[in-house]
This record gives sequence, structure tokens and C-alpha cells, in this order.
Amino acid sequence: MNRLRLLAALFLLAAAPAAAQEPGTLTPKPLPPLANPDDPKTPAKELFGRKTEPAPLSPRSIGGYARGCVAGATALPIDGETWQVMRLSRNRNWGHPALIAFLERLTRRVPQINGWPGLLVGDIAQPRGGPMITGHASHQIGLDADVWLTPMPDRRLSRAEREQMSATDMVRPDRLDIDPNVWTPGHTALLRAVSREPEVARIFVNAAIKRALCREAGHDRAWLTKIRPMFGHNYHFHIRLACPADSEGCADQDPPPAGDGCGAELDQWFIEKMLHPKPGPPRPPMTMAQLPTECRRVLVAK
Repeated sequence: MNRLRLLAALFLLAAAPAAAQEPGTLTPKPLPPLANPDDPKTPAKELFGRKTEPAPLSPRSIGGYARGCVAGATALPIDGETWQVMRLSRNRNWGHPALIAFLERLTRRVPQINGWPGLLVGDIAQPRGGPMITGHASHQIGLDADVWLTPMPDRRLSRAEREQMSATDMVRPDRLDIDPNVWTPGHTALLRAVSREPEVARIFVNAAIKRALCREAGHDRAWLTKIRPMFGHNYHFHIRLACPADSEGCADQDPPPAGDGCGAELDQWFIEKMLHPKPGPPRPPMTMAQLPTECRRVLVAK
């Protein structure tokens, strides 16, 4: 039961199932100045959320995926031959250079992996990482990226489409399995290929998607280990890279449990309290004192 309570608590740390699909805006406006940004009680998300450019420091992921920041981030260009960035108004296409290079390499392989023209890329991180005002609890150190489960079309999307269109929900309304009308072998092929990349530490998907992958994997099942169920993630999958060698002070997760994760561990995601979790009270926002001390330097760097 302790395991179930822990998993239910993760619901509070994850974005709401449709948060990644919330539309953006064609007329983004800067956030208003803070009345007292030096107040130690000021939420860190309010400080990092107002930074529109990366910290001009050597690239480094600092802290943990849900408690840290990133120095020297680079932006994934909004257009590539085999990728397009979505929700441009969020300005969340920044990451550690290792992640940006990984995404560019991955997208170039996609036509050979499953025949898609490319990938639609959602949130990565803010220019300096850190907590976000809306959405994710993680994505703080420039090593997490959301990739839509909708194939990139063979044309350039308009700015309005990038802000307004939604990805396809891959999960049945009852949340017990994938929707066979939209799930394809191409989705399995893509997730298999990404999981086999040595830099990848985790891939988060909806539990129903994990169930489908377990069913479709065949005899080669080692790649399933990195694919972990998580609340939401029915429109996109979440890639998490391990800490780069140049990032002293970056905190890797423990390795995933051994095995394919397709037995009792997965079954517990389909009991009532996991299918329809009841959120508890919101947690108080993190302050700068709760982040690594180096994140203050990243925040103020000019």
C-alpha cells in the first residue's frame, strides 16, 4: 500500500493530463515585474519564469530533474527538416546542449525508424531551467523533453496551428488500454528506438501505452525497462537523458528496476485509485533556498 500511496502522490507532481495540450497564444506578453524579487519567500518559479534568455555560462545541468536549473542552455531551432517545435509562446525549447543535439539526431532518424516525416516537439525547459509557473514539476535541468505522439505533417505548420492544435489522445476513454483507432506500429517502433539510445535514462508514457508496448514487444524486451508509466502522458511521451559528463552536481535518478515492468508493477496502475486519483492539497512552491546554491548564480548571470 505504501507503494500505491507514493504513486498517487506523483499525481501531484505531474502536469494535469491535458496540460501539455493547453493552447498557447499568438500575442504573448511579458510577465509583470515582481514587487519584491529579493524576498526569500518569492517562489523560484516566478523568478525563473521571467528569464527569457539563457545564462551566459558554461553548459551545465545543476541539481535534480525536479529541483534544479541549467546554465549555458541552447535552443532547439523552431524548425528543422525533421522536427517542428510546438507552443512557441511558452519559450520552453531550451535545454542542455547534449539534449538538443540528441533531439536533432533522433528526429533525423525518424523517417527510417517508422516512416514519419519527423517529430513535433513540446516543452523542453525554460532558458535557465528551474521551476515553471505552469505545467511541469520536472523539466528543470534541461534534460527532459516532451515529444508528441502525433506525427509531424509533411508541411510547415502555421504559428496559429502550433499554438492551438492538440495532439491525438492515444488512450481509450476508460483509460485501460490504447485506442486502436489511433495507435499504430509506428508508435511502438519509435518508442523502442528511443529507449535503446544509451543516453536515455527514462521514457514516461501513460500506463495504457506501457500496457500496449508490453503486448507488442515480442521476445526482445530489454528496451521496455526504461519505459515507465506516469499519470497523463497520453498525448506525448517524455524523454529524460542521464546527466552529461560535464555536469558536476547533476543528480541522476537511480536505474529503473530490473525486468520489463509488465507484470504486477504495471497492473497496479489500473486499480480505481490510480485510474481516478484524488488530488490532495497543493504543495507550497519552491523558493530559491530549496534549489542548489549554484542556481542563484545561474539566475542572476548577465
